[in-house]
Amino acid sequence: MPKLTERPVWRSLAAHWRARDAHLRSLFAGDARRGEKYTLDAAGWHLDYSKQRIDDETLRLLLQLADESGVVARRDAMWRGEKINNTEKRAVLHVALRAAREQKIDVDGNDVVPGVHAVLDRMAAFAARVRVGDWKGHTGKRIRNIVNIGIGGSDLGPVMAHEALRAFAQRDLQCRFVSNVDGADFHEATHDLKPEETLFIVASKTFTTQETMANAHAARRWLLDTLKDDASVGKHFVAVSTNAEKVAEFGIDTANMFGFWDWVGGRYSMDSAIGLSTMLAIGPDHFRAMLDGFHAMDEHFHTTPLAQNMPVLMALIGIWNTNFLGATTQAVLPYANPLKRFPAYLQQLVMESNGKSVTLDGSRVDHDTSAVWWGEPGTNGQHSFYQLIHQGTRLIPCDFIGFVAPLSPLHEQHDLLMANLFAQSEALAFGKTAEQVRAEGTPEELVPHRVFAGNRPSNTLLAQELTPHSLGALIALYEHITFVQGAIWGIDSFDQWGVELGKQLAQNIAREIAATDNNDLTHDSSTNALIRRYRAGRGE
Repeated sequence: MPKLTERPVWRSLAAHWRARDAHLRSLFAGDARRGEKYTLDAAGWHLDYSKQRIDDETLRLLLQLADESGVVARRDAMWRGEKINNTEKRAVLHVALRAAREQKIDVDGNDVVPGVHAVLDRMAAFAARVRVGDWKGHTGKRIRNIVNIGIGGSDLGPVMAHEALRAFAQRDLQCRFVSNVDGADFHEATHDLKPEETLFIVASKTFTTQETMANAHAARRWLLDTLKDDASVGKHFVAVSTNAEKVAEFGIDTANMFGFWDWVGGRYSMDSAIGLSTMLAIGPDHFRAMLDGFHAMDEHFHTTPLAQNMPVLMALIGIWNTNFLGATTQAVLPYANPLKRFPAYLQQLVMESNGKSVTLDGSRVDHDTSAVWWGEPGTNGQHSFYQLIHQGTRLIPCDFIGFVAPLSPLHEQHDLLMANLFAQSEALAFGKTAEQVRAEGTPEELVPHRVFAGNRPSNTLLAQELTPHSLGALIALYEHITFVQGAIWGIDSFDQWGVELGKQLAQNIAREIAATDNNDLTHDSSTNALIRRYRAGRGE
């Protein structure tokens, strides 16, 4: 197959963009039904993509691109358990984590669904014991604090879900999260907790993750400083891991170890045992409702024709914005404060997946891959960076996310919140012309400053309410968007070799920092000087 940019459909898209990059004002003026035409509903979510700089021909060519790139074949191969993670020779089956009990999904001839539900059932039984107070700490006191220790996918998903679903959480059970190897993170998370009432979840598949294990050992020392008895570790620690030997060596009973599989990537794992803290917070029933939301979007993605497929269309529009309109970033703007950690979660999901510069066969890409994803909840962002989105020199596509019903009793404030969401997408699309500014009586010298160019593309996603189900469907939506874009760009969305080099160098430098000989450093002159300066300052 020729390179992506050499394919006729890619060249047709480029020619189409050059010939007809119409302003959104013109697109709406030319089609009175545009606002209803370019919409879609799936798994409880409504998508309005009418404010994207596209028309029917754009969509036709983009769908042809998806077809010729083998998106359907690669999607179906994922569902069959084929090893589509080429560089690690692994299946990619996060969809199995939320499969119904009666489904059958094979990996190397083995149906993995029964094992998934066996772990979920064990998690549910454990969570129920903790939540009602049957699981006691070493001194016989009830557990009132949960501290999840992880990093990356073992932290970002659980943190995001906990924030998003606080309204569904058991309020007398406090959940905190430690991820950063900076000791300040652990200290702040535990400084006001009582060890005898605290349960730690150590989330590391190998039980060797450097940052996680540093924090886990800090937690062990913190516990034993008060309880004094090594036997107490077994009552105050559980593990999410597959390394039974290391877990037992730490002092955790392997009966309290919850496993997952090598076909689950870390950034796709929040609905596996990695979500134990989420289940403890919201309960097994709400956790299963979240899985049902994941599954509903999975089924939509797996069975719906591409032209009506929400993840496919959003992925294609993202490629249009990135590779043809020249956008280098993507803003995600949830108008729901509980989703304040959702942009950070997506940063890992998308950029660790598609931040690649070589294709599946190892050749260099000749096109841009992932945009830089970022965001902040509305309306806070409006008083921060929206100035640049509206009048800056960079094109920044936006995904606005909102809900019809509020989680708080402050309905009037929710109306104001949603009014801001709708206003922002309208302002970005249509802007304000110089003529409109003058008609308002603006002094001529101020007219250029008050003109809004508009033509800034956005999607709007709406659901009835933020619930475990709607959250699960939203996460799955972006998982599948990521998958489709990776398939079209021809990259492996499921490895992450880019994080390895820094880890390896850090291990060597940590040993060198602990050494005393200033002449044993073999790095570049900058790194050597920084290490020596740190050594000297640490001594002070």
